[in-house]
Amino acid sequence: MNALVALCHFCELHGPRTLFCTEALHPPSPSPSSLAGVTGHGDRDRDGDREGEGLTMRANSSATQRGEMCEGCRSLPTSHPGFVSIDDETGIRFLSHQHPRQPQLFSVVRQACVRSLSCEVCPGREGPIFFGDEQHGFVFSHTFFIKDSLARGFQRWYSIVMVAMDRIYLINSWPFLLRHLRLTIQSLQSTALKVFDIEQGVCPQRSVRMNSVFSPAVFPHQRSGNAARSLTSLTQHPNLWASLHSSFSWLLKACGSRLTEKLLEGAPTEDTLVLIEKQTEQEEEMSCWEGAEGGDSTSQRHQSESKLGLDFLCDDAKLNELPGPKFRSLRHLRQVLGVAEFRQLVWHVLMGNQVIWRGADPRLIQSAFTVLKSLLPVGCVRSVPYSAQYEEAYKCNFLGLSPDVPIPTHVSSSDFSVLVDVSIERSGQISAVGEDDISALYQFTISSANTQPTDRGPTLLNKLEVALSNENLSVDVVSHCLLCLKEEWMNKVKVLFKFSKVDGRGREDTQKVLALLGATGTGEEDNVRLLKFWMTGLSKTYKSHLMTAVRGGERSPSQ
Repeated sequence: MNALVALCHFCELHGPRTLFCTEALHPPSPSPSSLAGVTGHGDRDRDGDREGEGLTMRANSSATQRGEMCEGCRSLPTSHPGFVSIDDETGIRFLSHQHPRQPQLFSVVRQACVRSLSCEVCPGREGPIFFGDEQHGFVFSHTFFIKDSLARGFQRWYSIVMVAMDRIYLINSWPFLLRHLRLTIQSLQSTALKVFDIEQGVCPQRSVRMNSVFSPAVFPHQRSGNAARSLTSLTQHPNLWASLHSSFSWLLKACGSRLTEKLLEGAPTEDTLVLIEKQTEQEEEMSCWEGAEGGDSTSQRHQSESKLGLDFLCDDAKLNELPGPKFRSLRHLRQVLGVAEFRQLVWHVLMGNQVIWRGADPRLIQSAFTVLKSLLPVGCVRSVPYSAQYEEAYKCNFLGLSPDVPIPTHVSSSDFSVLVDVSIERSGQISAVGEDDISALYQFTISSANTQPTDRGPTLLNKLEVALSNENLSVDVVSHCLLCLKEEWMNKVKVLFKFSKVDGRGREDTQKVLALLGATGTGEEDNVRLLKFWMTGLSKTYKSHLMTAVRGGERSPSQ
């Protein structure tokens, strides 16, 4: 992460001072010229390190000559080389010293230190705060107090600041930084509190100060010259700075690896938004389970993990890894079932009806669902890959059942479901027939109470069948064709949702919009059913964005 972490201290004599600083040095990008002169670069790196150390020494020595350095303002002696840690995976070096190695960073950290311990303070003077600008960088600061029996008010003021130029990255890392910086701060405070209690037990300073004559001019000398004690003295930690170097180095490494950038070519699709929302919901559920108590939460967690595992088996990336006979693509499924049966099955899928596969081979059913799910937006898919009991349609629109599971009467007589029974044609001869010849191994029987003709529409299905029947188009080309058709109809869904649900237009206006979208004419009823079903697959992000935009537009005229 391109950031810098520093520990700052408010000295009673000299004001805000930087005590300790850790920065990350990234290795230079390899190039032919750099590879030819590796030795030269190594020398320059060593010269840069010596220059950084020299900068720190010069700053310390000049400050000492001016009388602006005291015990509380100094962490490492000028002769100390500092601390260095190297990440073997990335080659990044983490350097720690009292001041940054580069003069530009010196002024940036100095300004962040002054602002964090003066004007940029949260209520109560303890806690996190964010400030900064494009010129001097953005700062995440956490101020805190350390107990000191000899200090004014029996405590000293410190802050830990993280300086970075990327404002969005720093804000997104706020919960992570706050959680781990608080652990470091609590460790320092608890250690210093023990030392404070011991010192107060030996010589209570409150009674000593109350019985002595107070004079502001000689107040520091009344404390035996300890107006500014070092943090090492306050905590009695012999390896304090080495420990802070480890903590800050890990923080920079972990904070840099927890967020990654992805290249998005254009705006994210609805499928991408829905997948992000589902991942966020799963992470929130897992965090709730981790904090819950009792056996019920544990059993629910294991049950959900098993469901997630089944869904994971149905992922496209896992299709080729499933052993045994399986459907490889929509064209393969069409060849096995037949043209008419395939169209009937896909029609039910696009209309949002419940698709039930019942058979003894769960892997074959899972491969069929993987192929059929590609017809729908991600938000419209609710799948139970294989179950020993029937699940209602509101729970799933793809349901796999074992052969002995009965179908309820209200489902078998419903127009909104289709059943595919898979029976074994020739058992025990898979090796002789071959895994690809599914039609020779299984018999497929498709049944549905729906008597509506499926040869008219929807338009998406008609175009898909033209692509599937064209043998000159490869499977990859057909997949890209389906992707374009889905994006086209999802755009129509967005327009219809905005027009009918958000704006609340009437039936006549909605009919005009459908004609404009090309959803009228042949197969109009099927097109409308498809659009209404696909509305349920819109992401929450898109819906909330539309509602916010509409509400903002309603308020603007009155304002």
